[in-house]
Amino acid sequence: MSKDVQVDSTSEFFRVHEQEFGDDPLAVRQSDHYAQEYVGGIVDKWDDLIDWPRRAEGEGRFFVDQLKSRGAQRVLDAATGTGFHSVQLLEAGFDTVSVDGSPQMLAKAFRNGLQHGGHLLRVVNADWRQLNRDVHGEFDAVICLGNSFTHLFSEHDRRKALAEFYAMLKHDGVLIIDQRNYDALLDGKTTGKSTYYYCGEQVDAVPDHVDEGLARYKYTFDDGGEYYLNMYPLRRDYLRGLLRDVGFQRIDTYGDFQETATEHEPDFYIHVAEKSYLAELGD
Repeated sequence: MSKDVQVDSTSEFFRVHEQEFGDDPLAVRQSDHYAQEYVGGIVDKWDDLIDWPRRAEGEGRFFVDQLKSRGAQRVLDAATGTGFHSVQLLEAGFDTVSVDGSPQMLAKAFRNGLQHGGHLLRVVNADWRQLNRDVHGEFDAVICLGNSFTHLFSEHDRRKALAEFYAMLKHDGVLIIDQRNYDALLDGKTTGKSTYYYCGEQVDAVPDHVDEGLARYKYTFDDGGEYYLNMYPLRRDYLRGLLRDVGFQRIDTYGDFQETATEHEPDFYIHVAEKSYLAELGD
């Protein structure tokens, strides 16, 4: 179901309920399951995991500078979550539309917008695979952050979503998309904890199970609450290849907001993919 979100907390849309993974959680590898994962308690606690002030300090002006250097004005935040980046963009003066597939997340984002600067977020509940049906107009930039793209488990879904992002962009638009460093996790070079993105000190986020087709993370909060997310462990070069296949002409990849270096295993990769045919092809 995709429509403009209503923020009435009494709506059945936002009824708090528990996560449900069935009898075999490791078998849950479907793209559509994310909506059943971002519910109830984990949505209420998500900002404890992020820690807005600490994340803002860690990111600095990276995303704002990337967008402003390209003259972007109208931005689609395709993975709004609880609204952190939408609020950051609005504060920086960007014309921003906020999209998420979880209505509960969007309701929280709408409230956060009001609480953090009195911003009235324009929120749309939409599936990336049908984005152009529900979000209208063209954008200078699309951002898909917070490791959100890894909720798509099939290559068909990933290609469809990227094609929808591409179609939303103006001829010289840019997509900024991030991912965990799953290469290091799959290859046993990291524990999978994050320094820059999930900054809450009272939350422990660790891999509960990892194989080539699933990264299941466990989130333990200081009140004893435990929640899980099932994600597909994207490898860095695989995602870069998909971006090229869709049509992006130049792809620059950063590690933890810096140019990647061989001696450093970043927590996150950030891909900046340019649509313009005038751009020089990236490596």
